[in-house]
Amino acid sequence: MKILGPNDLLLMLVSGGGSSLLSLPAEGISMDELKATTRELLRCGAPIQDMNTVRKHISSIQGGRLAAACKARVLALIVSDVTGDDPTHIGSGPCAPDPSTYQDALDIIARFGVEAPPVVMTHLHRGVRGEIAETPKPGDKLFTRVENRVIATAQGSLQAAAAFFRDRGITPAVLGDSVTGEASEVAKVYAALARQIKDRGEPLKPPVALISGGECTVTVRGKGRGGRCAEFLLSLAIELGGMPDVHALACDTDGIDGSEDNAGAVLAPDSLARAAASGAAAKKLLADNDGYSFFECLNDLVVTGPTRTNVNDFRVILMV
Repeated sequence: MKILGPNDLLLMLVSGGGSSLLSLPAEGISMDELKATTRELLRCGAPIQDMNTVRKHISSIQGGRLAAACKARVLALIVSDVTGDDPTHIGSGPCAPDPSTYQDALDIIARFGVEAPPVVMTHLHRGVRGEIAETPKPGDKLFTRVENRVIATAQGSLQAAAAFFRDRGITPAVLGDSVTGEASEVAKVYAALARQIKDRGEPLKPPVALISGGECTVTVRGKGRGGRCAEFLLSLAIELGGMPDVHALACDTDGIDGSEDNAGAVLAPDSLARAAASGAAAKKLLADNDGYSFFECLNDLVVTGPTRTNVNDFRVILMV
């Protein structure tokens, strides 16, 4: 094994999901305790930026600590899966300066009512008291030998999709790569826009493809199965109420929607009717956070398997 020195170069390949793919808990915190904290953050619906603020402060390598531990020059090539494409939030920023603090992490835990393991809380409180070193901050001289370069983004994937539709005579409308909020609530806004286009021909006339990216959240209140993409589509289906000639797709580009085996699902004008015929109650399933079961009974899940990359979620509503 070679120990890198000042004349060497460490090439880091960082992608979304890096927080779980490359994990090293802070001293005194077990992997199980790190996982438990992450599960609680996921369940409460915290945005990824807030999740990563907490994870950086219970890790030995995230939040710039990996770069700090290396004496060589560092080049990080990054595939972004977060809104804004800020390297500090991608994979919890192992090579990027971290502007957040231990106090920020505690504030996030309090705000979302996260039930973190006692050892995690003790660690964070020790950090606030200065007993544990903070993550390296912007302006730290160690970053003069570190470059973080974002090479693929959600916006790039949306523009590729727009070109696909444009080539087929369908007007694309890219609504942004930074859409956040509760998946079921975001779907209501999109449904209203789709209805305006279909009924009024405004602001665009069909055929139109509404394209968006970003990362919505699901505050888990039920016991069903399904990630944010299935939740978005089920809420959209209810709001559209079987509107003719409107189809939709929502998928996570890493191939995994939440914790299930699907990337997402597809929605057709007759999805609600087919589900009702099979005995599936759409509103009841949505209240139980069970979008997976809704689309599973229709055989309309999208199952790709892991794609080995991640540029966040992709959503399209097609009106013909």
